[in-house]
Amino acid sequence: MLITLRDPGSPAAEAFRTLRTNLLFSSLDRPLHTLLVTSVAPDEGKSTTLANLAVTMAQAEQRVLMVDCDLRRPSLHTLFGVPNERGLTSAVLAQDDGPLPIQPTSVPGLHVLTSGPLPPRPADLLGSRRMGALIERMRSEAEIVLFDTPPVVVVTDAATLAPRVDGVLLVLHAGQTRRDRAREARRLLEQVKANIVGVVLNGAKVERGYAY
Repeated sequence: MLITLRDPGSPAAEAFRTLRTNLLFSSLDRPLHTLLVTSVAPDEGKSTTLANLAVTMAQAEQRVLMVDCDLRRPSLHTLFGVPNERGLTSAVLAQDDGPLPIQPTSVPGLHVLTSGPLPPRPADLLGSRRMGALIERMRSEAEIVLFDTPPVVVVTDAATLAPRVDGVLLVLHAGQTRRDRAREARRLLEQVKANIVGVVLNGAKVERGYAY
């Protein structure tokens, strides 16, 4: 659910704008051109978090590219209503340096590179030299590139990609994410020397009338 589009005046949409601002200020000394978003476990809201954050960044007149690196359960094409016949895997397998199959969305300045056909070994593809070269190409396509990856504790995909980007945003879900699993996620990311720039807590209860 893209609350930033459906109800831009809501407290939730404002929270995403606050997240955008916090990320901007946290990266004054080390600008974030590439940001990976992952979670501890499935169904904690990582993809909708990434999508809503991307919308607010585009609304701030940044050129934003979303890349669906969840090559097991891709969802960005569904969230934005675009086809997924060609995407990231198509670009990795291509034998030339032709244009990337990037698609525009309904939000000005916001584009998406969907997953494309799902490969048999996603972690191998994400860790390949070809993927590293593609990340460098993506940097020239937008001011900020957001990578959606599978949960870091479940499979190795996020940890494989994390050292190649400027920062990592970890998504948790209140009342659902186990503390020991969250600590394990942090350990796995720190083990590969990922730059964890922050944590998003989804599903937190609103108390005393405050909207955050």
